[in-house]
Amino acid sequence: MTAAYTLYAKPGFAATTIERLCSEARISNRAFYECFGGREELLQALHERCVEESLAVVTKALQEAPGTLDGRIEAGIRAYVEFTTADWRRARIMHLEVRRSGDVLAASRQRAVQSFARLVEEAVADFPESQSLNRRLVARGAIGALQELLIEWLLADDPPEVGELVSVAVHIFSRTLGRP
Repeated sequence: MTAAYTLYAKPGFAATTIERLCSEARISNRAFYECFGGREELLQALHERCVEESLAVVTKALQEAPGTLDGRIEAGIRAYVEFTTADWRRARIMHLEVRRSGDVLAASRQRAVQSFARLVEEAVADFPESQSLNRRLVARGAIGALQELLIEWLLADDPPEVGELVSVAVHIFSRTLGRP
């Protein structure tokens, strides 16, 4: 998994063969297939690990956040963006390579979005100002915007600073979740 974490991030999932994975990990092809059914299954395992770790970090930040809607939004966004961008490989796997794998990991990606959407919905449920629109749809839209900001950070020739990503994402979430 360590070899895949690096290789799937660069040169990328499509360019990484099982032979290269096994060579990098110093294991035989047979040993690989004893653990995983193929490259896609390994990418799914990596993606799910990244998602679980991210959910844990955001959940903790939300529990420690101030008791205001803006405080929760700021804490959750900051925790997610800082954790995701702390390791470019994590960001690439979660926001680029899982998409580039095509339909193979669509279900895994959708489960991740649903998990984060539920977290957002729960975090804002106690605030009446967040109830003017369908929170599930608003949460999904805001999450999509955040994903696009992180893709911009990954692919831009001159990527925005992490603090700027946080500020823009907080603005988007605050406007969509907190203002009627």
